[in-house]
Amino acid sequence: MIHLLRKIRAKEAWMAFVCILLVLGQIYFDLKLPDYMSDLTVLIKTPGSTTSDILNTGTKMLGCTVVSAALAIFCGFLAAKVAAGFSFVVRREVFHKVSDFGQKEMFEFSVPSLINRTTNDITQVQMLVAMGLQIMIKAPVMAVWAVIKIINKSWQLSLITAGYIVFLLAMMAIVVVIVVPRFKRVQKLTDNINLVARENLTGINVVHAFNAEDYQNKKFEGANDILMKTQLANQRTFAVLMPAVNFAMNALALTIYWVGAALINKIPAADLAERLTTFGDVVVFGTYASYVIMSIMMLVMIMMLLPAAQVSAVRINEVLNTDILLREGDAQNAPETGTIEFRHVSFHYPSSPKNVLEDISFSVKKGETIAFIGATGSGKTTLVGLAARFYDPTNGEVFLDGINIKDYSFDALYNRIGYVTQKAVLFSGDIRENILFGESRETPSDADVKTALFLAQASEFVEKLPGGIHSSIAQGGTNVSGGQKQRLSIARALARKPEILIFDDSFSALDYQTDAKLRAGLAAQLSDTTCMIVAQRIGTIRHADRIIVLDEGKSVGVGTHEELMQSCDVYREIAMSQLSAEELGGKEVNL
Repeated sequence: MIHLLRKIRAKEAWMAFVCILLVLGQIYFDLKLPDYMSDLTVLIKTPGSTTSDILNTGTKMLGCTVVSAALAIFCGFLAAKVAAGFSFVVRREVFHKVSDFGQKEMFEFSVPSLINRTTNDITQVQMLVAMGLQIMIKAPVMAVWAVIKIINKSWQLSLITAGYIVFLLAMMAIVVVIVVPRFKRVQKLTDNINLVARENLTGINVVHAFNAEDYQNKKFEGANDILMKTQLANQRTFAVLMPAVNFAMNALALTIYWVGAALINKIPAADLAERLTTFGDVVVFGTYASYVIMSIMMLVMIMMLLPAAQVSAVRINEVLNTDILLREGDAQNAPETGTIEFRHVSFHYPSSPKNVLEDISFSVKKGETIAFIGATGSGKTTLVGLAARFYDPTNGEVFLDGINIKDYSFDALYNRIGYVTQKAVLFSGDIRENILFGESRETPSDADVKTALFLAQASEFVEKLPGGIHSSIAQGGTNVSGGQKQRLSIARALARKPEILIFDDSFSALDYQTDAKLRAGLAAQLSDTTCMIVAQRIGTIRHADRIIVLDEGKSVGVGTHEELMQSCDVYREIAMSQLSAEELGGKEVNL
């Protein structure tokens, strides 16, 4: 928690300092009230007191109350600004940190958990900061100050008050020890709720199609029921505290007045001045003792927030303190253009020691097209992911434009690459914003957007939309079809005018005719652009300059279509399962 609070900016730190001064001012004026109350009691009981003296004392009490209230309002305003500024900084840092995560880090944290840490966890800490600036400062200072005020007035009453305080503090400590582990569980259960809800919303069409609403509802209710029971256990534990503190405050007041009455009765009736002084001390003692208990009540309120905030702070720090595996270099320029080379590359994921790729070597020259094909799970997507440096090889090296890919700065690397993912991803906004998404070396323009859409075979459906390139795209591209979404995704990569285009099974969502037109356009218009293509269809890659056949992470064949048909059994089996005898003979069917 302390580590996280260091992120408060200088402006908020000054506000927090002013807020502390205001809290101390509140305490001063609040603790002046019992003194005036004692004076007022003595004046009322003393024969010969004038109304003006009583009004004067009452006016001072009213003034203290008004000033204390004004300071409390201003302090609350500053505390809210400090808490909001703090959460702004932390939320920004968490978001930026997550944006830099690679595949390894994303495996460590689930998406629902990261969303929960960015929203709910930061809100928990924000609430503690907002209340803590007032209560966590005010409660202990007021309690200590009040104890100092009453410590010399009566050892009997002081001993009684100390007994109540020790009892309440012991109860608070026991409750915190019991509740903190449960709050850790609550946060994990909240992550699970987010996971189930997100899964259901993302796959809502599948849920409807398979009539699985009841199944999903039961799944959610199960997770929700566990969370509810855990929360109830926490709240039931906390429910003991507030009534106990209220009981202690009232019981303490009753005990003080009862014992105080006994002390007054011991003073001879003739000694009126002494009896009045003792009576005033008892009244003051009772008020100060109630302030001590009130301070404990305020601490109880904080105790109800502190365990959850502490757990949230730990979860936030876990994200902020995560070491990112991928570190950028400083290389900006390269001696070559559009070249790729893999040198004895092997790779396995952190979660498994088994290699997904093993001893892969190849090189691609500028303007060449290299394709990868193989059964599902053979490592095709992982291989092109290494070329885009989504992760680093376990063994071996990857070179791009003659420089080790690890030596590039991220800007220099990704300005050279246009990547089309296997699953098309679009962002909320309009078509133009999606096509010109991100930063590029090229200055973006509407002409670039239209050229990219034309090459991606997307112009036809975009021009029919009412807004053209300014037509809106829903989150995730849910208002366009799968094929349209894929074509827009391809156009986004083309608009960057990259040296190297990587297509990760990006043509599978396209019909054969669109596929053929797109590839013909790329060959004609982007002949100097190097292409890496992952595909399932032989027709998509048969004219590539080189095809690499992968089987269980190993390269089992390298060559052109014709060469592989003669030399590679795996490739021949795939080709014979997809192509007709006429196509295998070298004739391409026009669609």
